[in-house]
Amino acid sequence: MHLSASMPLQEAYSMQSLQNESSSFEAPALGEPYLLTPGPLTTAYSVKQAMLRDWGSWDGDFRAMTAQLRRHLLSLIADTKGEFDCVPMQGSGSFAVESMLGSLIPKDGKVLVLANGAYGQRTAQTLRYLGRDHVVIDKGDYMPPRGVEVAAALDADPTITHVVAIHCETSSGILNPVAEISEAVYARGRKLLIDSMSAFGAVPMEVADIRYEALVSSANKCIEGVPGFGFILARKSELAAAEGRSHSLSLDLHAQWAHMNKTGQWRFTPPTHTIAAFLEALRLHELEGGVAARGARYARNRDVMVSGMRNLGFETLLKDGWLSPIIVTFFSPAHPNFAFDQFYDLMKTKGFIIYPGKLTVVDSFRIGCIGRMDEAVMRAVVQAAGESLAEMGVDSGAPPEAAIAERAKLAA
Repeated sequence: MHLSASMPLQEAYSMQSLQNESSSFEAPALGEPYLLTPGPLTTAYSVKQAMLRDWGSWDGDFRAMTAQLRRHLLSLIADTKGEFDCVPMQGSGSFAVESMLGSLIPKDGKVLVLANGAYGQRTAQTLRYLGRDHVVIDKGDYMPPRGVEVAAALDADPTITHVVAIHCETSSGILNPVAEISEAVYARGRKLLIDSMSAFGAVPMEVADIRYEALVSSANKCIEGVPGFGFILARKSELAAAEGRSHSLSLDLHAQWAHMNKTGQWRFTPPTHTIAAFLEALRLHELEGGVAARGARYARNRDVMVSGMRNLGFETLLKDGWLSPIIVTFFSPAHPNFAFDQFYDLMKTKGFIIYPGKLTVVDSFRIGCIGRMDEAVMRAVVQAAGESLAEMGVDSGAPPEAAIAERAKLAA
């Protein structure tokens, strides 16, 4: 990453004002704000247009759409041996996560959950609901779980059968080291399940490079579709072994898989319009250049935005090496005039919806890098942030010393 050093607010504001340029993407057609969140996110107009047609869920044309969706998603993990299958599941991303956990983990299994934010904690909460035995490595708000810690935990407890890792923990914006985690898991004969909800489609997950039994993601993340379903990419052997395990009729992954393979249909009413939109999103994803190109655009979005925000005095929670291209957490300014709710409202009036922070130790907020936008949009985001600070009477985005001290823990 190439990020600039900080400079006074007024100088930075003037610099950003000179950098206005046209985005390579059209602005939201209805004039709605850009969604600088980890999903739902800003989508292409053609993705929205794809939802204007009605489809019969039983019809052959729609069955062909489902088959196309499954094939295309499998191509993104380069499963050249044909060992994996794709099972879409109605509902939000958390529905799909629960479906994966409740179906692929045996009732007498034991799970090691790697938690460093809200979504690792949600995994543990889901396992409590499912009645699955589990233990948690809790790294707090943002510290990354490391392979050596996983290895030690597995060596200490031979009853653990599965490990669940969050790929990108969007509470902080950290991209967790799933490759080293995978090596530790499989060196000890255990199985890895990955919640790649906010990373899949922009961060490579090819099965020849990182070993796992299954990953789960959602339509409204890096593929840039709209909410309505998630999907699980899992080894066929794991799907076959899942028969009869699920606690839920609706979320039974094996039953959904078997029914789709037999009939081409979803077991229960699918989100037809969302699927049509997703196919258009997949077309745009491929046209852009696939996972590598999508990830590169998001990384440029991050670099431009982080550099500009640092020029305004803001500091990121994470050092550069841990910043994901998905979403970035910034410390709130120490200035007494700064109030996040007012900052949020000012940013919204300028066309940008940002995200509250989830840290418990210091005040923060988040800005997403994903969606139908490029670095020109991110420069406009920085300009809007500078204008908002000026309107609040805040002359610097610099955080309190306590925030910097907290960040030093990660460096150590």
